[in-house]
Amino acid sequence: MLFELNSASLVEWSRWQFAMTAIYHYMFVPLTLGLSFLLAVMETMWVRTGKEEWLHATKFWMKLFGINFAIGIATGLILEFQFGSNWSNYSWFVGDIFGAPLAIEGLFAFFLEATFFAVMFFGWNKVSRRFHLTATWLVFAGANISALWILVANAWMQNPVGMEFNPLTARNEMDDFWAVLFSPTAMNKFFHTVTSAYTLSACFVIGVSSWFILKKRHLEFARKSILLASVFGFLSILLTIFTGDTSARDVTRTQPMKLAAMEGLNRGQEGAALTIIGFPVKDAALPSGRMRSVEYGIAVPKVLSFLGYHDFNAFIPGIEDIVNGYTSHDEKVYPSIPQRMANGRLAIEALKTYKTALEENNGLLAQEALETLRENYPDFGYGYLSSPDEAIPPVVPVFYSFRIMVGLGLLFVLLFVVSWWYAKKRKFHKFRIIPYLAIACVPLAYVASQCGWIVAEVGRQPWVVQDLMPTNVAITRIASGWVITTFWMFALLFTLLLIAELSIMFSQIRKGVKE
Repeated sequence: MLFELNSASLVEWSRWQFAMTAIYHYMFVPLTLGLSFLLAVMETMWVRTGKEEWLHATKFWMKLFGINFAIGIATGLILEFQFGSNWSNYSWFVGDIFGAPLAIEGLFAFFLEATFFAVMFFGWNKVSRRFHLTATWLVFAGANISALWILVANAWMQNPVGMEFNPLTARNEMDDFWAVLFSPTAMNKFFHTVTSAYTLSACFVIGVSSWFILKKRHLEFARKSILLASVFGFLSILLTIFTGDTSARDVTRTQPMKLAAMEGLNRGQEGAALTIIGFPVKDAALPSGRMRSVEYGIAVPKVLSFLGYHDFNAFIPGIEDIVNGYTSHDEKVYPSIPQRMANGRLAIEALKTYKTALEENNGLLAQEALETLRENYPDFGYGYLSSPDEAIPPVVPVFYSFRIMVGLGLLFVLLFVVSWWYAKKRKFHKFRIIPYLAIACVPLAYVASQCGWIVAEVGRQPWVVQDLMPTNVAITRIASGWVITTFWMFALLFTLLLIAELSIMFSQIRKGVKE
């Protein structure tokens, strides 16, 4: 039974295993991205002023940083190994492109981060103050450069650019490194992700500091930590909102189906409204069981069109429009999904014909097949779909995740403003609801972070590489039983690591700041 190959089961379990690993991994990464900056600022204040309170603050937050850093590495390594173990067809198809930023991340960014982490964590009283400070700033730089390369790789999956398909090897090869690195999708994803990570880190620092205030411990340390984190968090959430706007415009152009799922938009509209809240429900009149109608919703007229094109009257396509074909606001014609499926099958058959013609030394047939392949290659992945419905992502989780993410982001704006005022005015004996709000926002920040990834990754299904490779083609053809077994093994391991991490963190927090 263990060795039985069930294609449907294999695809789903491979997806769940990768999703579970990614979720656990991203529980630890965002805190390290933002906390490394706050550590560097605190240590800079110590070096410049000589005040021991800044040194104690740096060492306290550094302990919490180190715990997350170590476990983030462990989960991240397993995540990368899965590209070879569970997604070997994907690795073969685009490894020349996808592997390049990951290799750079490992050889340069991670090496930089890991090397100076050792100096930062263990170098107290062994190196000079300024060298130690430099190491701390380099850890911050390494962590964020590492995030850059990983997010460049992910962005390429969302919007594949800078490559050429080689029919001889049936692989995509990079032909423009800079197009991959500086694509609008990559830049938007990097800045939006890291600024949201900074927001989470700020929430964490404010939440822990608020706990000290409630316990009437380390009040001055807590106050200064809140002041620093609230300013950092406020600037970060503003940048997150700004990059969210630019990301929305990029998604409108490169992944219109994702945008339609985010809004539960079935039929396109000029001057499309942005739904604030609503309930996506099944409608028998809809052509697909995957589609939903948003009922009892509250919407703001024309805002969605503005977000997508900065034009209040722009046409935003719905799911039906994308399935049936449409012309976008910028006059680009999108064929129907059935037509794209037909184009994709032509490309797949042309590739087979090309290889056969080469083996038979039929140059004319090979040239004709190559021309057909190149003409239809943009729809290559659609040839593996059996139904247009497969191109529609799950609407419900994407719709709600987007609104939870945005709603919590607005809550964090309020948190940073009131926390700064609370600490600035030293209102510790009054307004005790503020520290309770701050503590509650710590887990909510993680919820918002995970919701963002649900929107990004579930919203692009069924694609591993947008339009070029669906999930069911990307997997490794192994027994589904092995994937199920390793899923539960990793689930147990990661859960134990999470429990251990929380236990150590809570212990360190309870110990407080060494003064």
